[in-house]
Amino acid sequence: MSPKQDDAGAPPHDGAGAEQDTDGTDPFEVDEEVQRALDRLTLLINAAEALSSTLEVDQGLRRLCRTLIPGLADWCAVDLLDDHGRLRRMVVEHRDADVTSPGLDEGLLPPAEGSAASAARALLGVGPVLLTEFPSPKDADDPLYSRENALFERLAADTAVVAPLRARRQVLGVLTLGRSRREARLTEDALSLVEDLAHRVALAVDNARLHAEAQHTAERLQRSLLPELPTDGPLEVAARYQPASASARVGGDWYDAFVLPDGAMTLIIGDIAGHDLRAAAMMSQTRNMLRGIACDRKEPPGKILARLDAAHHILYPDQTLTCVYALFERLDGDEPWLLHYAVAGHPAPLLVTRNGETRFLTGGRSVMLGVDPEVHRPAAADALPPDSTLLLYTDGLVELRDEDLDRGLARLRQHAAALAREPLTTFCDEIVEGVAGGGSDDVALIAVRMPPPHAGPPVATP
Repeated sequence: MSPKQDDAGAPPHDGAGAEQDTDGTDPFEVDEEVQRALDRLTLLINAAEALSSTLEVDQGLRRLCRTLIPGLADWCAVDLLDDHGRLRRMVVEHRDADVTSPGLDEGLLPPAEGSAASAARALLGVGPVLLTEFPSPKDADDPLYSRENALFERLAADTAVVAPLRARRQVLGVLTLGRSRREARLTEDALSLVEDLAHRVALAVDNARLHAEAQHTAERLQRSLLPELPTDGPLEVAARYQPASASARVGGDWYDAFVLPDGAMTLIIGDIAGHDLRAAAMMSQTRNMLRGIACDRKEPPGKILARLDAAHHILYPDQTLTCVYALFERLDGDEPWLLHYAVAGHPAPLLVTRNGETRFLTGGRSVMLGVDPEVHRPAAADALPPDSTLLLYTDGLVELRDEDLDRGLARLRQHAAALAREPLTTFCDEIVEGVAGGGSDDVALIAVRMPPPHAGPPVATP
């Protein structure tokens, strides 16, 4: 009998003889190639996520190595050239956590110039290179070569791939991947994958360094716009500025302090909306404009801010800012210092007595500048006890994401109370360290300390 046919007229089969498709290809080999391609793509995606998860170079490289282990390698090492051209081993990670630990194999490496080490050749742009033989490091006169082979020996390398890290036509360092198990040796087939990985690592390192350089430049620009504090005034003054750690942008936070012709001292703190060069330039111009208004004639702080608001509306329409203007004067040598102040949409100043009592000065409040030039700008006055400290600050000190503002203000009061008798420089340093958290916004603060009873001129504060 002839075999039973299906609807298409072809005899049925159970697949046992279907080892090849009609074009002669083996479907099992095709499936393996597809799986290898998917595995490679997954590895590259995971590596990219590890590198992009942070802008800290050493942390990102450690996450990368842990991503590559054990799928691609039993251990992973990354060496980078520093700003002085010296090769530094940033990270070594092993599938067995007990074999190595942070710092054990890491640190500054011997000079690469003239060395026969694989890392030295990679720095010249050679690679990626597959290594299958590892000489003993004991008899080598080449320090880098000896150090490299010592690592291979300690990690029981059976095969390794050494690849240069290239970005923008420069070699930034070396990526080394090793296998300790003969049954899972690295082969020539892995070179193209490692080369792709090395390129991604180099780009991530280069981007992180560019970001750090931009952040450093932005911080230097920001600090250059801030004024020098008076060292010969009647009161001790200290200030601090901390840029947002997650940003490479300049901002509009500023502080100022100067002595008026009649001997009164002025303290100012402000915050212009925005984090860009325009905000920074506007901050500098506004600070200088406020200085001119304050020195032009002695008026109550509320009127000073009203004049600033009127000028600001003409020069920078639709741009808002907050500000505290504080004026300290002493009518008689036996009387306490008197504070006159006005607050335009800014966090309230904090008064801290020598005994650790704290309170926010909530008078003299009005809306931020840039909203309504006709709004009334009230002022308030408070007598400041001897040895007390007045702190002006921007909202970056007390505002954290996903936290109620009251908690930040309470944290500020708690830290300030504990620091009431510390030197003013220590007071400012510890406030920034203990209160400012997250680094999501710039922080500026300025503090002034009242002299003790019958005290002489204050000592200059850096």
